[in-house]
Amino acid sequence: MVIQRPSLIKPNLNTPFHIDFSWWKENDNNWRIFLFSCLCEEHQNTFKDATNILEIDWIDPNTAEVTRVDGIQHILTTHCARQSDFLTRTTTLVDSVFRVFLANGNQPLTIQELSDKIGKPAVTLLRTLSGPKVYYGIRPLLAKK
Repeated sequence: MVIQRPSLIKPNLNTPFHIDFSWWKENDNNWRIFLFSCLCEEHQNTFKDATNILEIDWIDPNTAEVTRVDGIQHILTTHCARQSDFLTRTTTLVDSVFRVFLANGNQPLTIQELSDKIGKPAVTLLRTLSGPKVYYGIRPLLAKK
């Protein structure tokens, strides 16, 4: 299987990254199960019997743009990611990056900004996130055509 890179430009420390949920939905059928596992205990209990959590309309507070988002994704970013135990020192590198993006509403961050937030070397983050494997849909933010 050939993995196509989204760009011929190699990311650097100033390249903004984000979670590309559309990539994840296309490449991992278990993405919602993973998101569910990131919920706080309160919301895992609330949604444990929910078989179909619908998408909801979300309004970007900065642009007023309305987009459809997954209900679990919304709860993660608006509540669970704000809990003190959402990101800990023992959280793995890729999980930490993913959780940082959830906590900041998936606003793009550079490798250097991610490094500052999770306390891991920027070079390690760059090597991990710019390699051929895409982790949890974390990809460089590409300019729209």
